[in-house]
Amino acid sequence: MSSDRCVYDIERSETWIGFGNGVPCILGVDEAGRGPVLGPMVYGCAVSPINNGNELKELGVADSKALSESRREEIFIVAYALCCLSAQHISTSMLKRQKCSLNELSHGAAISLIRDALSSKINVVEIKVDTVGPKATYQLKLEKLFPGIAITVVVAEKADALFPIVSAASVAAKVTRDRHLRSWSFSEANVKVPNDGYGSGYPGDPSTKKFLRESIDPVFGYSSLVRFSWKTAETLLEKYCVNVQWDDDETKEASMREWLTTTSKLPKRHSFFADRTISNISAF
Repeated sequence: MSSDRCVYDIERSETWIGFGNGVPCILGVDEAGRGPVLGPMVYGCAVSPINNGNELKELGVADSKALSESRREEIFIVAYALCCLSAQHISTSMLKRQKCSLNELSHGAAISLIRDALSSKINVVEIKVDTVGPKATYQLKLEKLFPGIAITVVVAEKADALFPIVSAASVAAKVTRDRHLRSWSFSEANVKVPNDGYGSGYPGDPSTKKFLRESIDPVFGYSSLVRFSWKTAETLLEKYCVNVQWDDDETKEASMREWLTTTSKLPKRHSFFADRTISNISAF
Protein backbone atom coordinates (compact mmCIF):
# COMPACT_ATOMS: atom_id res chain seq x y z
CA MET A 1 0.00 0.00 0.00
CA SER A 2 1.29 3.48 -0.86
CA SER A 3 2.38 5.48 2.17
CA ASP A 4 0.03 8.34 1.33
CA ARG A 5 -2.92 5.92 1.40
CA CYS A 6 -2.01 4.40 4.78
CA VAL A 7 -4.22 5.14 7.77
CA TYR A 8 -2.48 7.40 10.28
CA ASP A 9 -3.76 8.11 13.78
CA ILE A 10 -4.42 11.83 14.11
CA GLU A 11 -4.80 13.87 17.30
CA ARG A 12 -6.81 17.08 16.97
CA SER A 13 -7.24 20.20 19.07
CA GLU A 14 -10.74 20.96 20.35
CA THR A 15 -11.11 23.81 17.86
CA TRP A 16 -9.98 21.78 14.84
CA ILE A 17 -13.30 20.51 13.49
CA GLY A 18 -14.95 23.27 11.46
CA PHE A 19 -12.26 25.77 12.45
CA GLY A 20 -12.99 29.28 11.17
CA ASN A 21 -16.63 28.61 10.27
CA GLY A 22 -15.88 28.78 6.57
CA VAL A 23 -13.41 31.66 6.69
CA PRO A 24 -10.56 31.11 4.18
CA CYS A 25 -7.64 29.57 6.05
CA ILE A 26 -3.96 28.96 5.53
CA LEU A 27 -2.52 25.59 6.54
CA GLY A 28 1.07 24.78 7.48
CA VAL A 29 2.76 21.42 8.01
CA ASP A 30 6.10 20.65 9.64
CA GLU A 31 7.76 17.88 11.63
CA ALA A 32 9.86 17.35 14.72
CA GLY A 33 12.16 14.41 15.34
CA ARG A 34 13.17 13.30 11.86
CA GLY A 35 16.82 12.74 12.77
CA PRO A 36 16.84 11.32 16.34
CA VAL A 37 17.51 7.65 17.04
CA LEU A 38 15.09 7.76 19.99
CA GLY A 39 11.36 8.42 20.13
CA PRO A 40 8.68 9.33 17.62
CA MET A 41 8.69 11.57 14.60
CA VAL A 42 5.76 13.95 14.99
CA TYR A 43 4.07 15.82 12.16
CA GLY A 44 2.16 18.95 13.12
CA CYS A 45 -0.46 20.78 11.09
CA ALA A 46 -1.63 24.28 12.03
CA VAL A 47 -4.47 26.34 10.57
CA SER A 48 -5.30 30.01 10.88
CA PRO A 49 -7.46 32.56 9.03
CA ILE A 50 -5.41 33.63 6.05
CA ASN A 51 -5.35 37.29 7.17
CA ASN A 52 -3.86 36.46 10.60
CA GLY A 53 -0.22 36.37 9.53
CA ASN A 54 0.74 39.47 11.52
CA GLU A 55 -0.98 38.12 14.64
CA LEU A 56 1.05 34.93 14.42
CA LYS A 57 4.24 36.97 14.20
CA GLU A 58 3.17 39.01 17.24
CA LEU A 59 2.72 35.76 19.18
CA GLY A 60 6.40 35.13 18.63
CA VAL A 61 5.94 32.19 16.30
CA ALA A 62 9.25 31.62 14.57
CA ASP A 63 11.54 28.71 13.88
CA SER A 64 10.70 26.34 16.75
CA LYS A 65 14.35 25.41 17.20
CA ALA A 66 15.10 29.05 18.08
CA LEU A 67 12.49 29.11 20.87
CA SER A 68 12.89 27.99 24.46
CA GLU A 69 10.80 25.03 25.61
CA SER A 70 8.73 27.25 27.92
CA ARG A 71 8.03 29.72 25.10
CA ARG A 72 6.93 26.90 22.79
CA GLU A 73 4.47 25.75 25.45
CA GLU A 74 3.06 29.30 25.79
CA ILE A 75 2.24 29.72 22.09
CA PHE A 76 0.92 26.20 21.54
CA ILE A 77 -2.58 27.65 21.11
CA VAL A 78 -3.20 27.62 17.36
CA ALA A 79 -5.77 25.10 16.05
CA TYR A 80 -3.75 22.04 15.22
CA ALA A 81 -3.71 18.35 14.33
CA LEU A 82 -0.86 15.94 14.97
CA CYS A 83 0.35 12.69 13.47
CA CYS A 84 2.78 10.73 15.65
CA LEU A 85 4.91 8.00 14.07
CA SER A 86 6.46 5.83 16.78
CA ALA A 87 10.05 4.62 16.66
CA GLN A 88 8.73 1.08 16.28
CA HIS A 89 6.50 2.04 13.34
CA ILE A 90 9.35 3.87 11.62
CA SER A 91 11.75 0.95 12.05
CA THR A 92 9.39 -1.81 10.95
CA SER A 93 8.30 0.24 7.93
CA MET A 94 11.89 0.80 6.84
CA LEU A 95 13.01 -2.81 7.40
CA LYS A 96 10.03 -4.87 6.21
CA ARG A 97 10.12 -6.78 2.92
CA GLN A 98 8.33 -4.01 1.01
CA LYS A 99 10.34 -1.18 2.50
CA CYS A 100 8.91 2.28 3.09
CA SER A 101 11.51 5.05 3.25
CA LEU A 102 11.51 7.85 5.80
CA ASN A 103 10.59 10.29 3.02
CA GLU A 104 7.58 8.16 2.08
CA LEU A 105 6.47 8.00 5.71
CA SER A 106 6.85 11.77 5.95
CA HIS A 107 4.83 12.37 2.80
CA GLY A 108 2.10 10.05 4.07
CA ALA A 109 1.83 11.86 7.39
CA ALA A 110 1.68 15.32 5.78
CA ILE A 111 -0.90 14.21 3.22
CA SER A 112 -3.06 12.59 5.90
CA LEU A 113 -3.08 15.82 7.91
CA ILE A 114 -4.09 17.90 4.89
CA ARG A 115 -6.86 15.44 4.04
CA ASP A 116 -8.05 15.53 7.64
CA ALA A 117 -8.27 19.33 7.57
CA LEU A 118 -10.36 19.25 4.42
CA SER A 119 -12.64 16.49 5.73
CA SER A 120 -13.03 18.48 8.98
CA LYS A 121 -14.71 21.25 6.96
CA ILE A 122 -11.83 23.71 7.29
CA ASN A 123 -11.83 26.08 4.31
CA VAL A 124 -8.19 25.63 3.32
CA VAL A 125 -7.22 27.90 0.44
CA GLU A 126 -3.43 27.89 0.85
CA ILE A 127 -0.94 25.29 2.03
CA LYS A 128 2.69 25.72 3.01
CA VAL A 129 4.93 22.78 3.82
CA ASP A 130 8.61 22.18 4.46
CA THR A 131 10.23 20.17 1.70
CA VAL A 132 10.95 16.45 2.09
CA GLY A 133 13.05 14.98 -0.70
CA PRO A 134 13.26 16.66 -4.13
CA LYS A 135 11.31 19.90 -3.93
CA ALA A 136 9.76 19.84 -7.42
CA THR A 137 8.66 16.21 -7.10
CA TYR A 138 6.98 16.82 -3.75
CA GLN A 139 5.24 19.93 -5.05
CA LEU A 140 3.85 18.03 -8.05
CA LYS A 141 2.73 15.14 -5.86
CA LEU A 142 0.73 17.41 -3.55
CA GLU A 143 -0.82 19.35 -6.43
CA LYS A 144 -2.01 16.11 -8.05
CA LEU A 145 -3.53 14.85 -4.80
CA PHE A 146 -5.55 18.01 -4.17
CA PRO A 147 -6.92 19.13 -7.56
CA GLY A 148 -9.99 21.23 -8.21
CA ILE A 149 -9.68 23.56 -5.22
CA ALA A 150 -7.91 26.87 -4.86
CA ILE A 151 -4.86 25.61 -3.01
CA THR A 152 -1.43 27.05 -3.51
CA VAL A 153 1.20 24.57 -2.43
CA VAL A 154 4.51 26.14 -1.53
CA VAL A 155 7.26 23.66 -0.82
CA ALA A 156 10.22 25.52 0.64
CA GLU A 157 13.36 24.51 2.44
CA LYS A 158 13.33 25.79 6.02
CA ALA A 159 9.71 26.82 5.60
CA ASP A 160 9.31 27.09 9.38
CA ALA A 161 11.71 30.03 9.39
CA LEU A 162 9.94 31.75 6.48
CA PHE A 163 6.22 31.27 7.11
CA PRO A 164 4.53 31.86 10.51
CA ILE A 165 1.90 29.15 9.90
CA VAL A 166 4.62 26.54 9.29
CA SER A 167 6.39 27.79 12.42
CA ALA A 168 3.16 27.23 14.36
CA ALA A 169 2.98 23.67 13.02
CA SER A 170 6.62 23.17 13.94
CA VAL A 171 5.95 24.35 17.50
CA ALA A 172 3.00 21.94 17.84
CA ALA A 173 5.12 19.04 16.62
CA LYS A 174 8.13 19.92 18.79
CA VAL A 175 6.08 20.38 21.98
CA THR A 176 4.35 17.05 21.39
CA ARG A 177 7.60 15.17 20.77
CA ASP A 178 9.18 16.74 23.87
CA ARG A 179 6.21 15.61 25.95
CA HIS A 180 6.43 12.08 24.57
CA LEU A 181 10.10 11.83 25.53
CA ARG A 182 9.60 13.30 29.00
CA SER A 183 6.71 11.00 29.87
CA TRP A 184 7.94 7.84 28.12
CA SER A 185 6.95 4.63 29.93
CA PHE A 186 8.84 1.51 28.89
CA SER A 187 6.65 -1.48 28.09
CA GLU A 188 9.72 -3.71 28.32
CA ALA A 189 10.99 -4.91 31.69
CA ASN A 190 14.31 -3.88 33.25
CA VAL A 191 15.43 -1.31 30.68
CA LYS A 192 18.61 0.26 32.01
CA VAL A 193 18.36 4.05 31.94
CA PRO A 194 21.40 6.06 33.14
CA ASN A 195 20.89 8.49 36.03
CA ASP A 196 21.15 11.44 33.64
CA GLY A 197 18.42 10.00 31.39
CA TYR A 198 18.58 9.41 27.66
CA GLY A 199 18.96 12.99 26.46
CA SER A 200 17.41 14.54 23.36
CA GLY A 201 17.47 11.35 21.33
CA TYR A 202 19.88 12.69 18.71
CA PRO A 203 22.78 10.34 17.88
CA GLY A 204 25.37 12.96 18.82
CA ASP A 205 23.94 13.64 22.29
CA PRO A 206 26.33 12.17 24.95
CA SER A 207 23.39 11.12 27.16
CA THR A 208 21.73 9.38 24.22
CA LYS A 209 24.97 7.59 23.35
CA LYS A 210 25.31 6.41 26.95
CA PHE A 211 21.72 5.17 27.05
CA LEU A 212 22.13 3.24 23.80
CA ARG A 213 25.24 1.50 25.10
CA GLU A 214 23.91 0.69 28.58
CA SER A 215 20.34 -0.30 27.67
CA ILE A 216 21.16 -2.83 24.96
CA ASP A 217 20.09 -6.42 25.63
CA PRO A 218 22.49 -9.00 24.13
CA VAL A 219 19.58 -11.14 22.87
CA PHE A 220 16.58 -8.84 22.35
CA GLY A 221 18.42 -5.65 21.42
CA TYR A 222 16.59 -2.42 22.19
CA SER A 223 13.32 -1.26 23.66
CA SER A 224 10.57 0.26 21.51
CA LEU A 225 11.92 3.75 22.27
CA VAL A 226 14.82 3.11 19.88
CA ARG A 227 14.69 3.31 16.09
CA PHE A 228 16.59 0.11 15.39
CA SER A 229 16.63 0.90 11.67
CA TRP A 230 19.04 3.79 12.34
CA LYS A 231 22.69 3.15 11.50
CA THR A 232 23.69 4.19 15.01
CA ALA A 233 21.55 1.43 16.51
CA GLU A 234 22.47 -1.13 13.84
CA THR A 235 26.18 -0.67 14.54
CA LEU A 236 25.74 -1.21 18.28
CA LEU A 237 23.48 -4.23 17.75
CA GLU A 238 26.08 -5.85 15.51
CA LYS A 239 28.85 -5.12 18.01
CA TYR A 240 27.25 -6.06 21.33
CA CYS A 241 24.43 -8.53 20.59
CA VAL A 242 24.62 -12.29 20.14
CA ASN A 243 25.03 -13.29 16.52
CA VAL A 244 22.07 -15.36 15.32
CA GLN A 245 22.08 -17.54 12.22
CA TRP A 246 18.73 -18.83 10.96
CA ASP A 247 18.57 -22.29 9.40
CA ASP A 248 15.72 -23.23 7.08
CA ASP A 249 13.05 -25.29 8.81
CA GLU A 250 12.30 -27.23 5.65
CA THR A 251 14.36 -27.78 2.55
CA LYS A 252 13.20 -25.76 -0.41
CA GLU A 253 10.67 -27.48 -2.63
CA ALA A 254 12.35 -28.70 -5.79
CA SER A 255 11.05 -27.83 -9.23
CA MET A 256 9.53 -30.52 -11.48
CA ARG A 257 12.66 -30.46 -13.68
CA GLU A 258 14.88 -31.04 -10.63
CA TRP A 259 12.73 -33.98 -9.47
CA LEU A 260 13.10 -35.61 -12.89
CA THR A 261 16.79 -34.98 -13.52
CA THR A 262 18.64 -34.75 -10.21
CA THR A 263 20.52 -37.72 -8.79
CA SER A 264 21.99 -35.95 -5.77
CA LYS A 265 20.58 -36.29 -2.29
CA LEU A 266 18.54 -33.52 -0.74
CA PRO A 267 20.44 -31.46 1.84
CA LYS A 268 20.22 -32.77 5.38
CA ARG A 269 17.84 -30.93 7.69
CA HIS A 270 19.22 -29.23 10.77
CA SER A 271 19.54 -31.60 13.73
CA PHE A 272 17.29 -29.39 15.86
CA PHE A 273 14.29 -30.31 13.70
CA ALA A 274 15.33 -33.91 13.06
CA ASP A 275 15.89 -34.69 16.77
CA ARG A 276 12.45 -33.37 17.64
CA THR A 277 10.73 -34.95 14.63
CA ILE A 278 9.39 -31.52 13.68
CA SER A 279 7.80 -31.23 10.26
CA ASN A 280 6.08 -28.44 8.40
CA ILE A 281 2.33 -28.70 8.91
CA SER A 282 1.84 -28.61 5.14
CA ALA A 283 3.52 -32.04 4.96
CA PHE A 284 0.51 -33.74 6.61
